[in-house]
Amino acid sequence: MTAPALIWDASYEVDLGPHVFVTAKYRLTRERVLEAGLATEDHFVAPAPASRDELGLAHTSEYLTKIENDTLSQSERWQLELPFNDEVRSAMILSCGGTLLTARRALADGAALHVGGGFHHAFAGHGEGFCLLNDLAVAARTLQVTGEAERVFILDLDVHHGNGTAAIFAANPDVFTFSMHQENNYPAAKPRSDIDIGLDDGVGDDEYMALLSEALPDALDAHTPALLLYLAGADPYHEDQLGGLALTLDGLRRRDRFVFDQAAGLGLPVAVVLAGGYAPHLEDTVSIHVATVEELMEVCGA
Repeated sequence: MTAPALIWDASYEVDLGPHVFVTAKYRLTRERVLEAGLATEDHFVAPAPASRDELGLAHTSEYLTKIENDTLSQSERWQLELPFNDEVRSAMILSCGGTLLTARRALADGAALHVGGGFHHAFAGHGEGFCLLNDLAVAARTLQVTGEAERVFILDLDVHHGNGTAAIFAANPDVFTFSMHQENNYPAAKPRSDIDIGLDDGVGDDEYMALLSEALPDALDAHTPALLLYLAGADPYHEDQLGGLALTLDGLRRRDRFVFDQAAGLGLPVAVVLAGGYAPHLEDTVSIHVATVEELMEVCGA
């Protein structure tokens, strides 16, 4: 197996002002990975932006035209909860290309990780919750249309329910959506995934792992996907500002190791995106993301 590629671009770091979503985490994660000797510069690969046609496989033409022409309504901007400008638009389109490249590298090499991505709250016709475009949906639909991966499994372990992803694939039996999240958290309305595990507030490492260990293997066996798209959210962490679960740094590492072991045992290519992470100390979020890279390299590296 070839060592996993790490997909990243400097333009992911966008100045959002005083915002809980600190995009510097992508650069800092890359720097820490290099400093720790987990990867070299050769492991990092820059993506190309997703094309209009690729974006259109997951999003409506009307919505894409609004994004292109900067004609989002005021209510659409409020729902997005991000400043909308050329830099944000370009970074989000590039991130869609990044997740698509990550998926393709995973199919070719067995595993790959996107130091970015995971914008699961974007619907076909609108964005919300910091998510302008749904990179997961763009990647999965593109691979289906090109015939590169007919069946895709989206495993969403962010603290928040993957509402946009669930809605986009509600009528697509070849994309299996699995969301394990804090139930009493954003979003208020949660469209049904194929499997939803809504967790009580304060769930910690052992209960979390018991539920995941019980549900995931059977779901993977039943769906028989060609690709696993994994959202390794850092926000189930017990100090996260936008979460209410109680996972420790070690618990999050155990979670990632379990997912990667499952994929490796099935010979299933796994494409990882980092998704959310809003710890009050940015270093904690970065440490969680770096641990995800480390576990991937340990299980799926050459």
